[in-house]
Parts: sequence; structure tokens; C-alpha cells
Amino acid sequence: MAKYVVARARDIAPGGRKLVEAKGRKLVIFNLSGEFFAVSDRCPHQGGPLSKGKLTGFVSSSEPGQYCYSRKGEVIRCPWHSWEYDVRTGKSWCDPRRTQARRFEVNIETGARLAEGPYVAETFAVSVEDEYLVVTL
Repeated sequence: MAKYVVARARDIAPGGRKLVEAKGRKLVIFNLSGEFFAVSDRCPHQGGPLSKGKLTGFVSSSEPGQYCYSRKGEVIRCPWHSWEYDVRTGKSWCDPRRTQARRFEVNIETGARLAEGPYVAETFAVSVEDEYLVVTL
């Protein structure tokens, strides 16, 4: 599988997101307290842009009148029809058995590692001091 450098890790603040494009695909990268997750920008329900959706949490109830709000900022709600997806897994809260947002692996790699690569050639001293987000398609 091919890997694509899509952003610097520091460009997406905790709780933030960034719309990127890799190999013609629009992806949304989310930063959940320093962990990065990527999902397709296209809602599987009817194609709405998840990048424009609201980040929310999970509401559960153990009995009538009792509600628990958890996982704040880990659920993306499609702006078109309010279908919700778990940012970590892509799983749909509306139809979990059949529908999920397509997920992509995100890794943080240092600039030095990206600059070194698997190639052998004449080399020059280079200093790379940043971390970048790399998406595997």
C-alpha cells in the first residue's frame, strides 16, 4: 500500500481536524488528544461532507430519564442528515451492522525518517525537525 505525507502533526490541534487530499481522495484527519485518525470525507449514507460535520460525543442511557454523555469530540455528525460515525473506528451509530465511514491508517513519522527513505545516493547533511502525518491508502 502506498503512503502519502498529508500534513504536519502540529498543524492539527487536539480536538481539531483537517481536510486533506491523497491520490485524488478527500480525507478528514482528526486529532483526538494526540492520536490521529483518518476517514473518508464522504458520508456513506448519501455522500455528505464529513469535514463540515459537527464533532460531538456519545449519549447512552441505562434507564429512562438517565443519560450519560461520554467520548466528547469522538463522534462526527454528517451535516446533511445527521448520521453519526465513531472517528476512531468509522462505525455508524445509525446502522452499525451495515454502514461505516471508510477509515485509513495514519502514522506519525519524523521528517528525518521520510527524508532518508530506502534509496542509496550521494548524501548531504540535512536536518529535519518536524513530525508529519502519513496516510496509507
